[in-house]
Amino acid sequence: MNRPIAHLAGVGSFAPSRVMRNEEFAALGLDTNDEWIVQRTGIRERHVAGPGETNKTMSAAAARVAMSRAGITPGDIDVIVLGTASPDRLLPSTAVDLQAELGASRAAAFDVMAACSSWLYGLIVAEGLMAAGGAQTALVVGTEKLTSIVDWQDRSTCVLFGDGAGAAVLKRSDGSKGILSTFMRSDGTLAELLYRPSGGAAHPFNQQVLDDRSFYVKMEGREVFKHAVRSMSEATDRALDGARLTGADIDLMIPHQANIRIIEATAKHANVSMDKVYVNVDRYGNTSSASIGLALDEAMASGRVKPGSTVLLVAFGAGFTWASLIVRF
Repeated sequence: MNRPIAHLAGVGSFAPSRVMRNEEFAALGLDTNDEWIVQRTGIRERHVAGPGETNKTMSAAAARVAMSRAGITPGDIDVIVLGTASPDRLLPSTAVDLQAELGASRAAAFDVMAACSSWLYGLIVAEGLMAAGGAQTALVVGTEKLTSIVDWQDRSTCVLFGDGAGAAVLKRSDGSKGILSTFMRSDGTLAELLYRPSGGAAHPFNQQVLDDRSFYVKMEGREVFKHAVRSMSEATDRALDGARLTGADIDLMIPHQANIRIIEATAKHANVSMDKVYVNVDRYGNTSSASIGLALDEAMASGRVKPGSTVLLVAFGAGFTWASLIVRF
């Protein structure tokens, strides 16, 4: 096992105050109810961004908490890596909007778009920049306003997603703690199982796109589930192998919070009992890039992650993409 290069010096998160419970979908005319949603996903409620809440504002709120806990100022940041599948605008990146909001004038800033795996991809990219000598201090953020890109007439998708942001500050490790192993992979041949068909340069916005609602998220749920379990299982294996650990060495597993059945299947494969798995999908739904950062912040605040804890982070997202990290705190 190599000596850690970077450690998570501070973690923060933000979720909008508006909470939407499953019972509210009936008022939208959807043929669904709380029992149907909970049985299939484990989700009971999600946070929904209100007027004036954007990825810029949410990511800034999460980042400021992480920065305060890490004891840094905006001027200390060398690079900002931001993951999102729901950017505030297509040009420029949300990362530069965050940079301006924070006043991090020294930082390079760019977006990573790996859907639900984006925050882990961002941590891996930031660690690589630090290893190459390109940065000493990095801010990695995952943020989503997914409620703005789901079709509220489609019960198969709109019940799944929520809004929020998670952030971490990476600093150089002294070797006693930090990222022990990483893994990431993708398979673009499966892209159209979970995607937004229109709204980009290939199929730009026009009246037909608006009429056929093809700019919203579309998903083949059964196929996505199958590939998610398989890919997250591979990611856990590869991270454990890279750190020369087994499931028994893991104090806490924090998987992407998409579906309770995917979480349970991944934990079973890794031989990690569910009492060592952090779950908050019931309260947040799927927040994509923000998911693991939000869950990690909660786990630390509740004492589930303490100094010396070894934590497995694993995600799967549209693309398809999947990734994992093992971190010692």
